[in-house]
Amino acid sequence: MIFLAMSAARQMMNGQAQAANNLANANTTGFKADFDAYRSMPLFGEGHPSRVYALAERPGIDFSTGTIERTGNDFDVAINGDGFFAVQAPDGTEAYTRAGEFQVTATGQLLTADGLPVLGNGGPIALPPSQNVVIGTDGTITTRPNGQEPNTLAQVDRLRLVRPLDMSQMIKGADGLFRQKDGLPAPIDASVAVTQGALERSNVNPVTQMISMIENARQYEMAIKAMDTAQTLDAEGARVLRL
Repeated sequence: MIFLAMSAARQMMNGQAQAANNLANANTTGFKADFDAYRSMPLFGEGHPSRVYALAERPGIDFSTGTIERTGNDFDVAINGDGFFAVQAPDGTEAYTRAGEFQVTATGQLLTADGLPVLGNGGPIALPPSQNVVIGTDGTITTRPNGQEPNTLAQVDRLRLVRPLDMSQMIKGADGLFRQKDGLPAPIDASVAVTQGALERSNVNPVTQMISMIENARQYEMAIKAMDTAQTLDAEGARVLRL
C-alpha cells in the first residue's frame, strides 16, 4: 500500500511539473502546450502482472494555433495555420519552431530569439546590408540594398517552411524545438503562408493549467494520506503481534 501510494504521489508531482511548465510559458512566443494523462501501469515480471502503479505520461502536444498579434516589426513573422519554420539546432541538425521572433546580427545572419540560425532554401539565411526587408506570404525574403532606388528590390532567399505529413509524429525536445520521431527532415510545403510584422502567441490556457495544478495538488495530498494510513495500520499490526 505504501509503495502504491508513493508511486501515485510521485506521478502527481510529475504532472504538476508539466502543468507548471505550461503555465510558465503562457507568454512564450509560439509555445505549444503539452497534454498530460494518467494511466494504470502493472508491474511486470515472472508470473502474472501485479501491483498496479500510477503512471503520468505526455500523450501528445496541443498544436492548435495561438493568437496572432500584430507587432509592426519587419523581423517578426507568424505562420498562418499549420506549418513550422526550419532552424538549425545547436547540434547542427534541422529542427522546427513556431516562434517567428527573428533578429539580424551585425554580419547579416538571420537568427531566432534564442540565437539559432533560420534556414532558407540554401541553408542559413544571411541578409545583405539593406534599408528594408520584405517577407512575402510564401516566405520569400526581398530587400532593398543600401543606396538603391525604392523600386530596386533583390530577392535574397526564402524561408524554409515545412508541414509534416502526420502531426502525431512530431515530438518536442527539452530545447523547445520540434522534430520528427524518425529523425528525418519534414517536407517543404509551398502552401504554408506567413504574415510579416506579427507573432503567434502561446496557445496555453492559464485557467486550465491552474485548475490542473489544483487537482494535482489535491490528489497528491490524498496519496500522502494513504501513506499515513498504511503507516498507522503497520503500527497497529505490530502492536497486535506483540500481544
